[in-house]
Amino acid sequence: MAGRPRSFDREAALASAVEQFWRAGYEGTSIAMLTSAMGVTPPSLYAAFGDKQRLFEEASATYFARTCEAVDVAMALPTVREAVARVLDDTARAHTDPATPAGCLVLTEPRLEAQRDALRERLKDRLDRGVRDGELAAAVDTDRLASFLVAVLRGMSGCARDGGDVDDLRGIAETAMAALPAPLPSADFS
Repeated sequence: MAGRPRSFDREAALASAVEQFWRAGYEGTSIAMLTSAMGVTPPSLYAAFGDKQRLFEEASATYFARTCEAVDVAMALPTVREAVARVLDDTARAHTDPATPAGCLVLTEPRLEAQRDALRERLKDRLDRGVRDGELAAAVDTDRLASFLVAVLRGMSGCARDGGDVDDLRGIAETAMAALPAPLPSADFS
């Protein structure tokens, strides 16, 4: 009987699809590559996920949700500098983790511009809070600063994909931290 085997594990198949799209991107991933990575037949893939586009949408949404969980933990830290430093350090470690593909699906996949925009908005919201709390000067352009940080994150992802190690990415992170506006002298965040 054609179709899904009785032992089909949808979550495991989705995790394999996430990894395949992460490694090769949408355009570089074929149905044959997906079925091989997922351990399913093409009819099973189509029955469970629809077509490649719908599978990509679900896989990238799963990946993005995990990314946002980590970013939101960092954004909750008491100061802007701590929050940004945590995001950058998490990025350095995650993008070079030997257990996963190098780099970041959200930061490198052209089809995920909306997710990058959402990430930029999370960063901007935290920077805006830093301005409201008096941690950053009111003159700081938080929109530009958030865009700069996303550009740094994308650069870190590219560096990792090009073979950079965690120390290389931490060097980029240190440089980005040096570019952040200094906290206001009167700010007390204890």
